[in-house]
Amino acid sequence: MFSILVLHGPNLNLLGKREPGIYGSLTLDDINRLLEKEAATLGVNISFLQSNHEGALVDAIHAASTLHQGIVINAGAYTHTSVAIRDAIAAVSLPAVEVHLSNIYRREEFRHHSHIAPVVIGQISGFGSDSYLLGLRALVNHLTQLKSVNK
Repeated sequence: MFSILVLHGPNLNLLGKREPGIYGSLTLDDINRLLEKEAATLGVNISFLQSNHEGALVDAIHAASTLHQGIVINAGAYTHTSVAIRDAIAAVSLPAVEVHLSNIYRREEFRHHSHIAPVVIGQISGFGSDSYLLGLRALVNHLTQLKSVNK
């Protein structure tokens, strides 16, 4: 059974209140419940961490290397600014999927660049809470394929 870490970055604790026209009306707890349900369907364990602090996210990525087989990450604004998070993902060599609720390429120019994208297996954005579900499914499919190749 795979174990997946879901990391939520800064300001995602405000979902449901924060700019619902962009981020929707679901809360972070709502999204986590949807992910728990999907994880059960997929037969995987799932853990969550939300932090507004870059170092806490980096520490969680480091710890994930011995606890989990993959990461789903919405680094929020750190996507566009954090070389530290990018380097942490590259350092642990765990498959990771970057997700975003909004389509970052249809937003402000500064959001069009992701420091994280080059070190993850894929990026999903613009589908609201479904971005997380699609990211989880894609990661589990990837891990399953890796497992069958390494038999």
